[in-house]
Amino acid sequence: MTLETSELLLLDTHVWIWILNDDPKARRAKALEKVEAAAKQDALRISWVSIWEVSMLEAHKKLVLPVPLSDWIREALNVPGLSMASLDPEVLIESTRLPGQFNSDPMDNILIASARHLNARLVTADRKILHYGQTNFVKVLPFGVSIP
Repeated sequence: MTLETSELLLLDTHVWIWILNDDPKARRAKALEKVEAAAKQDALRISWVSIWEVSMLEAHKKLVLPVPLSDWIREALNVPGLSMASLDPEVLIESTRLPGQFNSDPMDNILIASARHLNARLVTADRKILHYGQTNFVKVLPFGVSIP
């Protein structure tokens, strides 16, 4: 699986957290090189969904951050080569009408619709999303897992 020079990568929330927190899962992931290369090309994106998910995880004490949440988010969005993906009405509409058989939580649907809208590869370890990627309805880049 090669990464084209101008291809955008959209990070799934858990991948974003792993990379920023220098989690061993991120350090071992073969796809980390591709993420770093995309950052050097200003081709790395994060969805507003990820900010919401990190905030919810932290609020429910399922994620402990080394600094206050707003500081972590501010620093996390300041990573060179990383930009916010826009949330267009088309993305929200498409998230309710994804092709094939993908019914997951609304946030995963929005991430998939965002990747499709951007023509980006969604970087994830979520097996359900990775399986959906095998249908070619969304481009995926497995991060730290293999697709069975």
